[in-house]
Amino acid sequence: MSVAPLGLVLSVSVVTAAEPDTGAFRLILLHINDHHSHLEPIEARLEFPDPAGSITVELGGFGRVAAKIQDLRARHPDSLTLHAGDAITGTPYYTLFRGEADAAAMNQVCFDAHVLGNHEFDAGEAGLAGFIARLHAEPGRCRTTVLAANVVPTLGTPLYPRAGERLIQSAVVLRVAGQQIGIIGLTPSGKNRRSSRPLASTVFLDERTTAQQQIDALSAQGIDKILLLTHLQYQNDLDLAQHLRGVDAIVGGDSHSLLGAPFARWGLNPVGPYPTETRDLDGNLACVVQAWQYASLVGELHLEFDADGRVRRCAGTPHLLLGERFVRAGRPLETEARQAVHAAIAAASELDLVTPDPAIQTLIARYSGQVAQLAQTIVGVAVQDLCLERLPGEGASAVCDPHVTQAHGGDIQQLVTAAFLARVPEAEVAIQNAGGVRIDIPSGPIRLSDVYRLLPFDNTLVKLRLTGAEIRSVLEEAVAGFLDRPDGSSGAYPVAANLRWALDLTRPTGQRFSRIEMRPRGAPEWRPLMDEETVVVVTNSFLAGGGDGYATFKRASEEGRASDTFIAYAQAFIDYLQQDLGGAAPGDPILATPPEVRPLPCADYSTQVFVDGLGRLLQTDPALPSGCSG
Repeated sequence: MSVAPLGLVLSVSVVTAAEPDTGAFRLILLHINDHHSHLEPIEARLEFPDPAGSITVELGGFGRVAAKIQDLRARHPDSLTLHAGDAITGTPYYTLFRGEADAAAMNQVCFDAHVLGNHEFDAGEAGLAGFIARLHAEPGRCRTTVLAANVVPTLGTPLYPRAGERLIQSAVVLRVAGQQIGIIGLTPSGKNRRSSRPLASTVFLDERTTAQQQIDALSAQGIDKILLLTHLQYQNDLDLAQHLRGVDAIVGGDSHSLLGAPFARWGLNPVGPYPTETRDLDGNLACVVQAWQYASLVGELHLEFDADGRVRRCAGTPHLLLGERFVRAGRPLETEARQAVHAAIAAASELDLVTPDPAIQTLIARYSGQVAQLAQTIVGVAVQDLCLERLPGEGASAVCDPHVTQAHGGDIQQLVTAAFLARVPEAEVAIQNAGGVRIDIPSGPIRLSDVYRLLPFDNTLVKLRLTGAEIRSVLEEAVAGFLDRPDGSSGAYPVAANLRWALDLTRPTGQRFSRIEMRPRGAPEWRPLMDEETVVVVTNSFLAGGGDGYATFKRASEEGRASDTFIAYAQAFIDYLQQDLGGAAPGDPILATPPEVRPLPCADYSTQVFVDGLGRLLQTDPALPSGCSG
């Protein structure tokens, strides 16, 4: 299908009527990205100097985002406020309200522009259209321009319902202190097509080609201060800037990149400076920024332009938003340590103690009360006990006889890995640590609150490209991590979808797994896993970072063979129940008739043969009522 480049679609608004001064023009950009429905604060661990040391802090929350942006706007009236995508999905606020709560909070801040992230398409284009409608629900007070220059919806579809009524724009021109600022939005074309749910009729154009066309169109109108608002990942933004002419700055998202070298001294892991300076094709300065994740940080970028509209200097501060709650070893800090923490924060421009905005807090409280109530919403019905087991035969289940699971392991862990595989279409195999799944699911209703207790950690789904030989190494590492170490945990035991094996714990390290078979996605038959073949594996972000001794996963991640989907793993399981088992369409409300959930067939369990450390072949008692079938 041949598609002509989308014409430049502009909206123009006046941010301030102030006249520019006679010197250099200075522009301040305030920005966030990837808040993923994290309206409430999260907890994080920071390292402070003695006598405080390692402490748990309350971090972020949309009330603090709003308060910090209001403070910065008061100090810098000639500023723009930008959101670089993935506003939704990731917490019960999205599961229950499908973007309504996020849009309400964003409208209180009133962003000047928001670019579509890939997760904005998770509920399909009808769901996205509803989210945009909520962002535009208060036209007299706030109407955030939604951008995506490289998205071409078809006339008559939700994003382009009628001629002249496209819900997304290619670019917007905003007037600041008498100067016109052009902002172009770019969303990831391949990722949206592969991992999200746009319509088949929607065309995604090449990001680089589209960006240059839009820059040239703005330049032809005499606009010489041009920003890209992207959801393309930090390294891709750097590469993009170097292949374009006329871009001054890129405000990005998608990779959840923490920028700012000073964060390392607080025990965090920045991946580059804030801002990061690079050069465009003509050798002109271009500045790239990102603001981490989960409403934890507000970026403040200062751009200084010369008379020809080129950036001659960029600087700024990433503001990490902290609350007043400081805990060490489960107890509030003593006076001396607390004073030391306050002194350290006061001396660090990148750390900010922020009191949440009362209006946002009131708004969130309206939803949080419903979250507590709606957490009892039934999302599935277990037709029998779904047993929890870490190591086969260990007896971890609180509701099942250990003889039920001693041959194949836990039922609920197998369902979790099946869910991960179902929610990442590119993946051929899923691998999960048994200990990352926390509770049995007894027969009867499965509530949202049960899912968040089942998968309680702040994990996302990560794709890894591995060889068959590396997958064998992963399995051996997982078992060796607890079997060969006195401090190891059986929670590392691997559970997989579309991968199965025989395991003998009496054999030496590296020789415990045999008869490893893979079932290619969509294929009915199992076949031996070949050492030389390449397989896309989906796992959780904890394991992808080397957690539980999964060193091969970590190495692949460090070598650039990992891609975080940023799908929250609890949300993936909910969507599996509702959509894959229940037949709901993306974006539909919770089904009134919840789907039935039962164990998978025994042939699909990853552990097919298990010999314990005493040399016993463990087998299931078929007379017992629960467990896998067939």
